[in-house]
Amino acid sequence: MFVDKAKIYLKAGDGGRGCVSFRREKYVPRGGPDGGDGGRGGDIIFQVDNQLSTLIDLRYHAEYRARHGEHGRGKNQHGANAVPIIIRVPAGTVVKDAQTGEQLADLVENGQEFVGAAAGRGGKGNAFFATATNQAPRYAQPGEEGEERLLEIELKLLADVGIIGLPNAGKSTLISVISAARPKIADYPFTTLVPNLGVVKHREYRSFVVADIPGLIEGAHQGSGLGDQFLRHVERTELFLHLVDISDLAVDDPVHNFEVVNRELRLYNESLLNRPMIVVASKADAAQDHEKLDKLKAWCRTERLPFFEISAATGKGISQLLEHMSKTVEELRSQHGEGHQSTAGHY
Repeated sequence: MFVDKAKIYLKAGDGGRGCVSFRREKYVPRGGPDGGDGGRGGDIIFQVDNQLSTLIDLRYHAEYRARHGEHGRGKNQHGANAVPIIIRVPAGTVVKDAQTGEQLADLVENGQEFVGAAAGRGGKGNAFFATATNQAPRYAQPGEEGEERLLEIELKLLADVGIIGLPNAGKSTLISVISAARPKIADYPFTTLVPNLGVVKHREYRSFVVADIPGLIEGAHQGSGLGDQFLRHVERTELFLHLVDISDLAVDDPVHNFEVVNRELRLYNESLLNRPMIVVASKADAAQDHEKLDKLKAWCRTERLPFFEISAATGKGISQLLEHMSKTVEELRSQHGEGHQSTAGHY
């Protein structure tokens, strides 16, 4: 089950109280203060685990309470610190304050940590306050309270290439051909209900991750279809592969269909259209009339967009597309100084 959004409550542990105590032993008059400090409470920490790909654990475990630190004791015995709670999340997790909407953390690297709720420090015992002029303090500090937070957790998939297009454009079929991913494939719209990830390796090029984003339709940015659920997953992709169905069964003009999806990207986040895009005419094997193909190809030439004609069913054009994709991803990685973090090999 793919879950990419959750709301959770965190309560970090309170610090333990400091102790007020005095040393009392036979033949040791006025032994002095010996109250120990309280222990620190338990933090609640998010930690990235590349073996995870969903937030499903947070859906069913929505409340986390860490233990309090132990109180200080006499004979200068400090209370033990509480063990922190570690919440493991997939790479690409965004942590937000549920009340203000402020983004608190963007976790993208394996092992990266973020303290979601900080624990309270333990209070000082009276031994800490002893001075030459105050040799018998009769007070100690209470422990600090741990943070209490309500957080929204979102997952934005990490992928080098995002495959976009209208429903039933052939995205799932393509990703099943170019990678080991095996998404559900059928001849009706919205077959894909969750994003699919696949790792692609072509010739001498390094592997990269491709994400099949569920079909976008007009009004997706406002909640129509499935778009509002999954548009966030295109935000991290460096390259768009825009599939346009040119088969005889495809309705509407191919250029119009292309612009419908691009308009939804722009309305969701205008900066998305500044990223490189490859236009792919899909289902060429089912196109007896070449009018749609010729019109889309001419339009891409005018717009100076890379264009490829493919058939995932027969393999036509797949090798050429993979060559161009792999080369483009390598160039983008070089431009970003290897800064882009891929999740290759973890899904």
